[in-house]
Amino acid sequence: MDSVEKTPNRSEQKSRKFLKSLIRKQPQELLLVIGTGVSAAVAPGIPALCSWRSCIEAVLEAAEQLEVLHPGDVAEFRTKVTKDRDLLVVAHDLIRKMSPDCLMEIFDNLELHIQNPLVLQSILSLMERGTMVLTTNYDNLLELFGQQQNKPMESLDLKDKTKVLQWARGHMRYGVLHIHGLYTDPCGLVLDPSGYKDVTQDAEVMEALQNLYRTKSFLFVGCGETLRDQIFQALFLYSVPNKVDLEHYMVVLKESEDHFFKQQADMLLHGIKVVSYGDCFDDFPGYVQDLATQICKQRSPVPGGPGPHVNPRELGLLERAAECLPGPAEAPFPDLGSCQGPERSLGLVINADQVDSTTLLGNACQDCAKRKLEENGIEVAKKLRQSEDAGGS
Repeated sequence: MDSVEKTPNRSEQKSRKFLKSLIRKQPQELLLVIGTGVSAAVAPGIPALCSWRSCIEAVLEAAEQLEVLHPGDVAEFRTKVTKDRDLLVVAHDLIRKMSPDCLMEIFDNLELHIQNPLVLQSILSLMERGTMVLTTNYDNLLELFGQQQNKPMESLDLKDKTKVLQWARGHMRYGVLHIHGLYTDPCGLVLDPSGYKDVTQDAEVMEALQNLYRTKSFLFVGCGETLRDQIFQALFLYSVPNKVDLEHYMVVLKESEDHFFKQQADMLLHGIKVVSYGDCFDDFPGYVQDLATQICKQRSPVPGGPGPHVNPRELGLLERAAECLPGPAEAPFPDLGSCQGPERSLGLVINADQVDSTTLLGNACQDCAKRKLEENGIEVAKKLRQSEDAGGS
């Protein structure tokens, strides 16, 4: 069981609790999956952003007004919206029949409807520190807000292989992958895996995407039906084995205790820990802000430079003194292999000025390495000085 950690919050709300295993993640270890809940919190004035049901209803209303869908079809879809549980299937059927102009109609001038940017600002703060972002949403609210903050935001979909690979390999800091497409390109909207046959049959792309599910911690925010989404399943779930051994997270509304705890048990089969942001949707923006603040407190290693916890000069000293230590010279840190974490790599330092905490020890072992340095550094330094004095005499 994860321990929980409290953080101070507004006086009118209870103090928040977060899983320590989550808030101790480095931002670059996370991949944020954004659902309709984010859009609903940011632009509540646009009903189509609030849920799949409200989106379908808004599209039907636009189609009726523009006279681009037969009245009989409109009536049929309205019946399905009220009766069918699987709204993704309804949305898929509707997208195939409707005119692309309908989405352009309901999502027009989105930037003018941003009322509560708190969640977007929190997401941007994580992206600045290396968190990747994908979304099942058609809207580009995050990109529009980021551009207002002078960030070089870029929207991409799965049909651009070159950019998808760049994004998957972490080379597009401000890239947002829309796995269903984007409303600004209605002809490219996809709700069924058959629309992405070129992607799902491309071994290079699929390996890059599935590797993310194996190596990153996915953080689902504002997502309700994402794991039932056929495209998400095809991209990340079908071919990834041993999902129960993974560590992903989903932030949800706690509507009822029975449903919440059943959801917890079900999601663990996919390696996902379900946590509640509260029993009211109004709690959602503040929770995301506090969660992002906690995660952003983690000190990230500087690319190409020394890490935050390890002094490269001390490491160089240990390397040069390795032969003075009892035991094999290639094992100056005898206990580091037992560190718990996603990375356990340990290598010898050839040039101390080029020490990088991510290449030498891995993020999970930096604290352990520091402790070993503190325990052994003085003794090793003495032995090195004794060796140098002996050589000088």
